[in-house]
Amino acid sequence: MTIPHILFFLLSTIGILETAYLIKSRVYKQRPKCIVGSGQCHIVLESKYNKTFGFHNDMLGLLFYLGLTLLTILVIAEANPFDLWHVLSKVLILTGVVLSAYFTFLQWKVIKQWCFWCLMSAFTILSMSIILIGFDLYL
Repeated sequence: MTIPHILFFLLSTIGILETAYLIKSRVYKQRPKCIVGSGQCHIVLESKYNKTFGFHNDMLGLLFYLGLTLLTILVIAEANPFDLWHVLSKVLILTGVVLSAYFTFLQWKVIKQWCFWCLMSAFTILSMSIILIGFDLYL
């Protein structure tokens, strides 16, 4: 396992923990604590944009991070079909980058509120894409 793989696992773990916290908050009808900013995360998280294709964004985020973790394990284990895992990871990251950009745009121009957790997720996904592309990491 290389340092980029370790960084990728670390970022995936951060994403899993973040989305698990948001899911728990939503299920128990608690407002998540906004660590930085105006404390208005709930406005974004409870907006009409909190679902994509009928699924809560936090749940899709959890599936995204779990999927990338699984793909990373398959690549490290050199499981066949190796090339398929590599292509799927790039497609998943690209999808994550596009959705993160869209959600960030919604916060900025439509909802006009910022959510610390959403921005943290966007930063995490951007960092993962830089690792994947910058190191030409075989994930």
